[in-house]
Amino acid sequence: MYRYLPSLFLTVILTFVFVIPMGCGSKQQGTSTSPSANPQQKQTVSPSAKKVKVAFITNNASDFWKIAEAGTKKASQDFGVDVIFRIPSAGTAEQQQQILQDLITLGVAGIAISPKDPENQTEMLNDAAQKTNLITQDSDAPNSLRKCYIGTNNFDAGVEAGKLVQACTPQGSKIIICVGTLDAQNARDRLEGLKKQIESTGHQIIDVRTDETDRAKAIANVQDALVRYPDVACFVGLWSYNGPAILNGVRDSGKLGQVKIVCFDEEDETLQGVKDGHIYGTVVQRPFEFGYQSVRILKELAEGNTSSVPENKQIFIPTLSITKENVDAFWSELKQILGKS
Repeated sequence: MYRYLPSLFLTVILTFVFVIPMGCGSKQQGTSTSPSANPQQKQTVSPSAKKVKVAFITNNASDFWKIAEAGTKKASQDFGVDVIFRIPSAGTAEQQQQILQDLITLGVAGIAISPKDPENQTEMLNDAAQKTNLITQDSDAPNSLRKCYIGTNNFDAGVEAGKLVQACTPQGSKIIICVGTLDAQNARDRLEGLKKQIESTGHQIIDVRTDETDRAKAIANVQDALVRYPDVACFVGLWSYNGPAILNGVRDSGKLGQVKIVCFDEEDETLQGVKDGHIYGTVVQRPFEFGYQSVRILKELAEGNTSSVPENKQIFIPTLSITKENVDAFWSELKQILGKS
């Protein structure tokens, strides 16, 4: 069901089929799994059996999480698990803490969370990990007691974004980064990967604009930056909503077509921007898999089965770069996943 351009993604499927746990301490190694490649994992649950109840917590209210929610729903059906899906409407660490406490009070067997500020949330995460099975998804908290991380290798994803920047701008171009916050591990890793990729071509990151997931502020940041840095060649948005925000800010400033845009994820406005040629490219993650695999792993952990957790406690879901050449096929399949076609 969840193929995402199988002709372009054969290596991903092979990665999903041949799972090889990696050693500890490797930043860029992990294990990848896929429901479409592992149909034998699906289980028949007796109607009289008590269902395992698990929870999934996002870090904001972005449309990105609708795809992850679809993954949790599919896993709920496949594995006979009750799933509670929680979105902190304001996208704050304080909201996440309250949601965590409420879920632990409910007695859920496991929680998958995308920590907003992992360094400052370590104590909170450790407390939760002592009371239930805790894993991180989308953004990791490697210094916490979480059982494992499921999601993108964000350093590698940043490298892919850097390749898109290099493809659409001349050497030595000036770049501006837009993101909700650099407190999140995924944002820091993507930025480091991007820096690593563009250092050889003399590209310069002249500013990093944060917006605390406030979309109006995200647009205003772009408009202000265009005034302050009229020679900027490309904006790079590290979080899902940043792509549409950058597009709107550039359009409102009358700079459409003059400034390149590279971003992450697959919001409809982002994909339409790619299709129209206003956004050069976007690095899409696989949030459906974040949801699906999180529920699968939490169910196994609740049953005392740790065999799917690799030694390095990282399960990486590969990314894919989307440009005008492959956006139609990708978008069509995404609509099928979300039941929109």
